[in-house]
Amino acid sequence: MSTDPQHNGDPAQAGAAAGKTAATTAGKAAAQTAVDPRDTPPPGGIRHKGPLELRRKAAKVTMSDRTLLDTKGPGQFVHTDPWRVLRIQSEFVEGFGALADLGPAVSVFGSARTVPGSLNYELAVEVGRQLAEAGLAVITGGGPGSMEAANKGAVQGNGVSVGLGIELPFEQGMNQWVDLGVNFRYFFARKTMFVKYAQGFIVLPGGLGTLDELFEAMVLVQTRKVTSFPIVLVGTAFWSPMVEWIQTTLVAEGMMSEEDLDLLQVVDDPALAVELVVEGAARHRNPNGSTTGNGSVNGNGSGTGDAGGARG
Repeated sequence: MSTDPQHNGDPAQAGAAAGKTAATTAGKAAAQTAVDPRDTPPPGGIRHKGPLELRRKAAKVTMSDRTLLDTKGPGQFVHTDPWRVLRIQSEFVEGFGALADLGPAVSVFGSARTVPGSLNYELAVEVGRQLAEAGLAVITGGGPGSMEAANKGAVQGNGVSVGLGIELPFEQGMNQWVDLGVNFRYFFARKTMFVKYAQGFIVLPGGLGTLDELFEAMVLVQTRKVTSFPIVLVGTAFWSPMVEWIQTTLVAEGMMSEEDLDLLQVVDDPALAVELVVEGAARHRNPNGSTTGNGSVNGNGSGTGDAGGARG
C-alpha cells in the first residue's frame, strides 16, 4: 500500500508535504545566492588581489583562486587579454628558443606572388644561395614566391633555411624549402625575430608586406634601436622610383633628413648585395661598445668578432 498522502486521498497531509518541499527548495536557493561573507570587503575597506589594491566598491571581488577553481562552463577565458599576454609571451619564448643558436643570418623579403621561373624568382634563388655560401643563414617569411625562392637557394647553397610563418586569413603554409620553421599568431612577435636574429635585410621586389618590413627596418636604424644594420634593395628598376619619391617629396618637404637615404643601398647584383650585408654585419657594435674585427663568416655559419650581433 502506498504511503504517499496524495495517493491516500488526504488533502491536509498532501498540503503539508508540498509546503515542506517548497520550503526546502527555497532554503537551498537562498543558500546558493547568499553572498559569502569572505567575498565582502574587510573592515578596513581594502582588499589585495595579486598586485592590485582595491577599495570601496572595487573591493567587492571574489578571490582569484576561487574563481579559477569554481569556474565551470565554456572556455571564454581563452579570449581575454590576460590570456593573450601569456600566448604572446609563449611566442617570444618559442621564437627565442628556436633561433638562439642560429648563428649569423640575413632576413630576405620579397613578394609572395612572385611566379616560379620568373626573373624575380631566380633572383631570389641566387640571393639565398650566395648568402648560404657566405656562411649566413637565410630567414624568410616562409611563404611562397620570393620567400620560397630564397629558402630554396639557401638549401642549394648547403646553408640554413629558416621560415617565420604567420597566421593569415588565407592559408599559405610553410614552403617545402624551409628547414627550420616557426609559426606565429602575432605580427609583432614575428617581426622581432626578423630583426633580432639577422645582421641585415635584403629586400627583393614586393608589395605591402615587403614595404612594411622595409620601412620598419629603416625606422629602427634611424632611431638607433639597432646599429649598423645594412638594408640592401635588389632591383634598381623596381626600387629607383620609390627612392626618387622619397628624395623629391619626403626629403624635399622636410619630412625626413637627407642622410636617412643613406640607410638604403640599391643594387642589381646578388653578389654585391651579399657583400654589402657582410660588411654591414662587421660594423655592428657589440654590447660593450667596441667594434668587431673583420666580421667574416665561415662555411659552418659561425662568425668572427661579434658578427652574430647581440640585439637585446
